[in-house]
Amino acid sequence: MHQTKAEEPVITSLQAWMLAIRPKTLPAGAVPVVLGSALAAVDGQFRLLPALVALICALGIQVATNFINEIYDFRKGADTAERLGPTRTVAAGIITEQTMIKVSASLAGGVFLLGLYLVYTAGWPILLVGLFSLLFAWGYTGGPYPIAYSGLGDLFVFVFFGLVAVGGTYYVQTHHLALPVLLAAVVPGAFSVNILLVNNIRDIATDRKVGKMTLPARIGGDWARRLYIALTVLAYIVPGLLWLNHYSSWALLSLFSAPLAFRMIRELYASEGRELNHVLAGTGKLMTLHGLLFAAGLLVPLFQ
Repeated sequence: MHQTKAEEPVITSLQAWMLAIRPKTLPAGAVPVVLGSALAAVDGQFRLLPALVALICALGIQVATNFINEIYDFRKGADTAERLGPTRTVAAGIITEQTMIKVSASLAGGVFLLGLYLVYTAGWPILLVGLFSLLFAWGYTGGPYPIAYSGLGDLFVFVFFGLVAVGGTYYVQTHHLALPVLLAAVVPGAFSVNILLVNNIRDIATDRKVGKMTLPARIGGDWARRLYIALTVLAYIVPGLLWLNHYSSWALLSLFSAPLAFRMIRELYASEGRELNHVLAGTGKLMTLHGLLFAAGLLVPLFQ
């Protein structure tokens, strides 16, 4: 198996698990819950406990997806010494495959058990959402037809980290769903896809070698960068559409994150290889800033 080089610094157990958790990707799990809760509050139906449980479950599924990704990318040879992204702990021999399997299974089981509270409060539709979300966490890189290797990963990320996460968070608090909620869900969905796009643009060469045909590996870096721009523009259009749909004009507060968006687009076009790791982190920050401003803007009328 791949071993860490002798000259590399020793990585502690805590550092190893932080690498595996991939903190820079966590906005994809947290921001949709914040936005869905803000929309529930606007409708006068915010419930703290379901919101908190939804947040923990969303982050748990995000981390479980990252852990499972380490296992299967290692098995398929996608995480090699040529990889330009952050260290993958299983491939590097820092965390054993058996340990990662046990922790992933325990985490998925814990998320399922905690999610039963949401099923109790909001009914069987949430059970379906939870089961499909856990199935996606495994099927993203696992199973006979891994989603990430087919080029469909971006679509599934948009659905689960956008529509499902925001809509599910809103539903567990209100017990119904509204079209404007799904429209708002487009924002975290778009940014989550952008995080994935940057990751996969960086890895085009190494992914193609092992048959991991992500969307950027299929369409090329230029078209993937154009898609990043289109999704960023879409994320800034949506708050305006909600404003036109009788939500507060304060939703446009999210526009104050635009300078960071322009900077990320410039850096995306100016960066290659490992340089894209900075764009990856910056896209996560952009998602967080835009999402918090969007949610805060929606809530402003409640304090006027």
